[in-house]
Amino acid sequence: MPATDIGQLAAYVVVLLVLSYPLGLLMARLAMPKGVGARRLGAPERALYRIAGISAGEGMTWMQYASAVVVFNAIGAFVVYAFQRLQAVLPVNPTRMTAVSSDSSFNTAVSFVTNTNWQGYAGESTMSCLTQMLALAVQNFFSAATGIAVAFALIRAFASKSSPSIGNFWADLVRITLYLLLPLAVVLAVVQLQQGTIQTFEPSRDATTLEVTAYDAPKSGPDGQPLKDDKGVAITERATTRTQTIVLGPVASQESIKMIGTNGGGFFNANSAHPYENPTPLTNFLQMVAIFLIPAGLVFTFGKLVGDMRQGWAVFAAMAAILVVMAGIGIAAELHANPLITSLGVDGGAGNMEGKETRFGVVGSALFAAITTAASCGAVNAMHDSFLPLGGLVPMWLIQFGEVVFGGVGSGLYGALMYAIVAVFIAGLMIGRTPEYLGKKIEAYDMKMVSLAILVTPMLVLVLTAVAVVVDAGKSGVANPGAHGFSEILYAFSSAANNNGSAFAGLSANTPFYNVLLGVAVWFGRFGVIVPVLAVAGSLARKKRLEATGGTLPTHGLLFVLLLVSTIVLVGALTYVPALALGPVIEQLQLFGGAR
Repeated sequence: MPATDIGQLAAYVVVLLVLSYPLGLLMARLAMPKGVGARRLGAPERALYRIAGISAGEGMTWMQYASAVVVFNAIGAFVVYAFQRLQAVLPVNPTRMTAVSSDSSFNTAVSFVTNTNWQGYAGESTMSCLTQMLALAVQNFFSAATGIAVAFALIRAFASKSSPSIGNFWADLVRITLYLLLPLAVVLAVVQLQQGTIQTFEPSRDATTLEVTAYDAPKSGPDGQPLKDDKGVAITERATTRTQTIVLGPVASQESIKMIGTNGGGFFNANSAHPYENPTPLTNFLQMVAIFLIPAGLVFTFGKLVGDMRQGWAVFAAMAAILVVMAGIGIAAELHANPLITSLGVDGGAGNMEGKETRFGVVGSALFAAITTAASCGAVNAMHDSFLPLGGLVPMWLIQFGEVVFGGVGSGLYGALMYAIVAVFIAGLMIGRTPEYLGKKIEAYDMKMVSLAILVTPMLVLVLTAVAVVVDAGKSGVANPGAHGFSEILYAFSSAANNNGSAFAGLSANTPFYNVLLGVAVWFGRFGVIVPVLAVAGSLARKKRLEATGGTLPTHGLLFVLLLVSTIVLVGALTYVPALALGPVIEQLQLFGGAR
């Protein structure tokens, strides 16, 4: 790996730590009952409470909190659906785009409210500017705020001495949106604008291109002699111009929150590979930082609120260890050239550049792929379908870990804490003691809810993938036969159920079959996890915190980090390895080992 790329990786880690640690402390203040505590900053917050008739100081039980989460997001899904179906008659639709089909509207609606942002359509040719701004971009804020709010509720449960309340969802939603997501999104949008990301209501602009399209004058070869075709007729040429229509729109505002909120839905079909979304290597670097900024910061929020920053560092270390290993494997795989291409005499010294932007290169693309799939973001700056089999396995498996390697905003932390509870439960069984985590006893009810939260997504992924590979409607969307085609289907349902949103892109998924099935996976993959997590939060909040004894497992040292990493990897491996063996593993053997 070139020294410049090593420097980029080192700079990324340093910048992420420098920014995420103080942000985590700020979010700890947001999660406290009084919020930020500043009178001038609190005025907009109080005004919103008065308009909505909300009592921000009134606590909620876990059932009330869960009901508010589900109802709020169900209403959001209906609004996004309505915008798509009615956009042909709504304003700010300069190209007069037609209504989106009902199945695609359903898929997009549930996708954007669940922080998945799966896109089976081309945004610039399907969605009007109004739909992009008031439906999709607004849900980028609300879906991100929902995930962070659930994480806040779980952290409060661990920090609570004994209380039936886990907080107030409406207060969490308002504070997170006003004081966290909006300021960060504005800052990043301004930086994106300076670097060349566009922000305009102008629908499009015509650009003049130069092409050789007709032949009038004799064409000469290197020796100055006229060129002739195979029949001895002189070849003539004339240069003519053509006009290309380039779509424009309010891109920077959507691009910033799509990264900050780990949403991933792009204004353009090419997503962050498009030069109007991600124009320079600097924006590529900043977008990677933005993806992990809040997920990494929440780890320190957790440590701050439970009163022991070592707990936050332990979870951070476990996440970072998995990311470094997986990203290293992906980068190493993509630094190899595709043997099918080099066999044609093409120089493979730059690695596997197929499907990648030259301004980012192999390392910038492979690292982005690892970060965006670990973080449930789903934004892409390269075509994952063009990665080598092992390079494609890395983002797929990072998704299948359950999006807990930093993960999505909020969802990464509460998912990781579910694995932490499993880890201390296993440790408790090994030493013959009742398992405890941060002074809270882990009992049968807690383990049932944790098991449900962890197992619901692999059940959705594997069952729905099995359905898709045996019915004609599922097989008809596959463009590539064999192992790679299976990988495309497995990746699609892994991405949907784990709320990532990226795709291998070789699968024709904008059909009624895939729109409905992926929509079901998206919805239950989100709320089938959130509801059990909140049930665990409610159970833990009511319990008294116990003092640590000589038999208590320390959850802040290297031993616990190794135990947590092992739990995450083993559950992911045991669940998905058989399916992975049918896709990217066997394809790797076919490509490099000569197997058939």
